[in-house]
Amino acid sequence: MQIQSKLPDVGTTIFTVMSSLAVQHNAINLGQGFPDFMMSEELVSLVNTAMQQGNNQYVHMNGLPLLREKLAEKCLKLYNNNINANDEITITPGGTYAIYTALTAVLNKGDEVIVFEPAYDSYIPNIVVNGGTPVLISLEYPSYKIPWDVVRASITPKTKMIMLNSPHNPTGMVLSEEDIVQLKEIVTQHDIFILSDEVYEHLIFDNKKHLSILRCPELFERSFVCFSFGKTYHCTGWKLGYCIAPKALSTEFRKVHQFNCFSCNSPAQVGIAAYLQNENAYNKLGKEIQKKRDYFRELMQATPFKLIPSYGSYFECYSYEDVSNESDFDLAVRLTKDYGIATIPVSSFYNNKTDNKVLRFCFAKKEETLEKAVERLIKWKG
Repeated sequence: MQIQSKLPDVGTTIFTVMSSLAVQHNAINLGQGFPDFMMSEELVSLVNTAMQQGNNQYVHMNGLPLLREKLAEKCLKLYNNNINANDEITITPGGTYAIYTALTAVLNKGDEVIVFEPAYDSYIPNIVVNGGTPVLISLEYPSYKIPWDVVRASITPKTKMIMLNSPHNPTGMVLSEEDIVQLKEIVTQHDIFILSDEVYEHLIFDNKKHLSILRCPELFERSFVCFSFGKTYHCTGWKLGYCIAPKALSTEFRKVHQFNCFSCNSPAQVGIAAYLQNENAYNKLGKEIQKKRDYFRELMQATPFKLIPSYGSYFECYSYEDVSNESDFDLAVRLTKDYGIATIPVSSFYNNKTDNKVLRFCFAKKEETLEKAVERLIKWKG
């Protein structure tokens, strides 16, 4: 039988490619974004207790009511937004699922979606599979700032949505107050939806403020805002997140959600609902992860790589353009095979594989892991 692929140009993700290569060559994996240190013992205990107490059956389609109530309280404290727990919060199996479902809820064939590159690898396929057209705009290298003049020039009558990601993966860029001003002007003038990927909301550094779309009523009224418990609590394998959107948008989101996932992991929701009372767990997260970033920066000074500063996320990018003309993909493969270090080539986050000679490193690791990794990187001389 012949299959007409909905994603004919899509192969295996770079994360799977590099992680498989890392396993094959027994390399230290600084490519894929997951911690190698233990998560909170308290949270593990709470989830274990939830299972032992029988919380193992389906919860409400939209998510455990208590968990949604606790998230609404959190949004009020952090972002001064009085979110309705019943109508505006939906628990999802991960942030990536929330992004896909939001796009599926509103996109029709031919709709255009503005995407900033380098972009997380699920964005473009999610748009294409829903019949949409990604309109790709490159962030300004090496600052990775948004070129708002290019955004304005790219808007057409078919523009349906702008996708944002802050803190940004892969670069660690964060939105500024000026970005918010520009965004407000554009979306209100042209009546455009927003999809805001904020899975790294608490992983923000150097005393910068996370400028969530939830802070701005005039932006939130047209937005899907997506989050991840996995990134906040270092449990990426749990695949649990949530989407916050106004009632009308949440209604459409849930129409898709109910026939795709229906209900998410019950004991994890019960445990997280209880753990959310520990506000310190997320309030101190940025400083804790910044220590790892700063330590990795210190170690990397002994290598030929040049820092491109990150202000959030699990990641920091480094340039090698002054020491080698090798493509970033070829170098990433060679570092894995010959030096035992897996990274991610940043060209993989561009649809046309733009190669600025930059690799992305995950620094959310134990100190000894970072030390061993850099010991190996030092041997590479370009």
